[in-house]
Amino acid sequence: MKKVTFLSALVLMIVLATGCAKLPQVELDAATAALDSAKVVEANRYLADEFNALQDSLNSANVEIEAQKSKLFISRNYKAITEKLVNITTSVEGLKVRAEERKIQVRTEVQDTLVVLNELILEDKALLAKAPKGKEGKAALEAIMNDITVLEASVAEINTLITNGDYLTAQDKTNASKAKAEAIKEELTAAIGKTKRR
Repeated sequence: MKKVTFLSALVLMIVLATGCAKLPQVELDAATAALDSAKVVEANRYLADEFNALQDSLNSANVEIEAQKSKLFISRNYKAITEKLVNITTSVEGLKVRAEERKIQVRTEVQDTLVVLNELILEDKALLAKAPKGKEGKAALEAIMNDITVLEASVAEINTLITNGDYLTAQDKTNASKAKAEAIKEELTAAIGKTKRR
């Protein structure tokens, strides 16, 4: 009887150890697929910090798996790693939703800034028409006119980026163009102010 009890206990320990020792391949594949699906909605661009944290967590789980593999079969334990992988997969779903929300927010910001940029270009053109046209200022005015032409071209590029759904690149370009248009406005306003004081 003692022999049977001992054998039963030994079998139970082996089953428990084997259960903990099973490589969490399904969970690993699910977490990897989840992160790949997050890239499809560009979470890696729109929420880079959060995405990178989950990617680091997956990389760390892979390292932990390799560490467990190097242990003696009976002492392997993947329980904590399995939980980590399930958490990654679950977290990615929320990340994807927030990435889509962030995209909409960026698109709205770009469209609002684009309205301001178009107004600034019109103001710059009006100021350019009022700017002093002396000999020394002719080259400067031509350079400013070229800058305004470049700004108008950038508006077309920004609209194309918005149409293509590349809101982050559009945002960078819109902000840079707006800053340039503001600098032109300041320069022309200063030049016009100097001639008025003469």
